[in-house]
Amino acid sequence: MHIKQFMLAGAAALLLAGCSPTYNWRDYTSPDGSFKALFPAKPATHTRTVDLGGIRVEMTMTAAEVEGTTFAIGTAVAPDAALAHATLPAMRQALLRNIGAVDKATSETAALTVDALGKSQGGPVRLVGRFLARDTRMYQVIVVGKPDAMPPEQTAQFLSSFAPQ
Repeated sequence: MHIKQFMLAGAAALLLAGCSPTYNWRDYTSPDGSFKALFPAKPATHTRTVDLGGIRVEMTMTAAEVEGTTFAIGTAVAPDAALAHATLPAMRQALLRNIGAVDKATSETAALTVDALGKSQGGPVRLVGRFLARDTRMYQVIVVGKPDAMPPEQTAQFLSSFAPQ
């Protein structure tokens, strides 16, 4: 009798384990209402002052990590709309510098996206994302992690789910 109960408990545990997906996608709206996106896990938010091309702004990063891959959206507000657009390349450069990657953008349009390989303390790292401005608000939408641990479907789902408000 005890063996039968043990087997049933084991089967139930396997079923429950199968119901906890690695990627637990959820709708997220930023507290200030500036964007919506799907995150693959519950995101955390952190704000700090950064220098972007000579202007100091408060940047808020909202990010979730799944199996060593980080899905993040950064937002900041510039003093005016022209400066917000002009600052996007500096935002991109700062991220490339963080991973020691060389900028290979050959046009202004290419400078609004990134798909680069670099290095971190843990070894090779890939950074994929895009940068945009709407009025005075700047956005960076990125996925960063080990190149072989970034499933293309999840990366694409996160990047395409982003919607500025």
